[in-house]
Amino acid sequence: MKTNMGSFDRMLRMIVAVVIAVLYFTNMITGTLGIILLVLAAVFALTSTVSVCPLYLPFGFSTKKK
Repeated sequence: MKTNMGSFDRMLRMIVAVVIAVLYFTNMITGTLGIILLVLAAVFALTSTVSVCPLYLPFGFSTKKK
């Protein structure tokens, strides 16, 4: 699969994922909202690791420098 995420996009997503995870595991966010945000953090971490955002693909969007 062709990568479509630039380094800034990947770094920003990873930072957001870590912040959400820390907030969840320190019980700053709990309940249903906490679980939803934790799942979102996992998706952010996965997409930044593989450098592919599935939501960018249908629109042909890319943050990667050419």
